[in-house]
Amino acid sequence: MYARTTRPRGEGPAPFFTPGRVALLVIAALTLLFIFGNTRETKIRLLLPEVSMPLWLALFFTGLIGVLCGRYLGRRHR
Repeated sequence: MYARTTRPRGEGPAPFFTPGRVALLVIAALTLLFIFGNTRETKIRLLLPEVSMPLWLALFFTGLIGVLCGRYLGRRHR
């Protein structure tokens, strides 16, 4: 019914570069490229007075708010 996620004993150590770790390294590299490519200042105004901050930071906060809202809504439907 469930897929086996552990290796049987005696088959040696688990490989270091698993597909999940490779995907995580690729995402981390793309994130660093994004950050270093978007360091210029941008002006943002919502409910507060106009604020100036790096573009990558503004997009990071927007993404973080989206992730938190998605997790909250996903948890309520379970």
